[in-house]
Amino acid sequence: MTDRRLWSYKEIAAHIGVRTDTVRSYRKHGLLPPPDHVEGAKPYWYADTIRAWVVRRPGNRRARRDGED
Repeated sequence: MTDRRLWSYKEIAAHIGVRTDTVRSYRKHGLLPPPDHVEGAKPYWYADTIRAWVVRRPGNRRARRDGED
């Protein structure tokens, strides 16, 4: 099932357990995927886009642990 809810920096930060400023920094440094939607000057991402990114994001301990078997 596709999750088409749009997430802002705030929802992304809550999902990955970091501060909102950290997510902004990820985008500034090119670590976030491009926004799926821009409204005014505010970027938004589909929840599924972020969930896919979380698996491969910098510092994702789960991805490293899963590969260490």
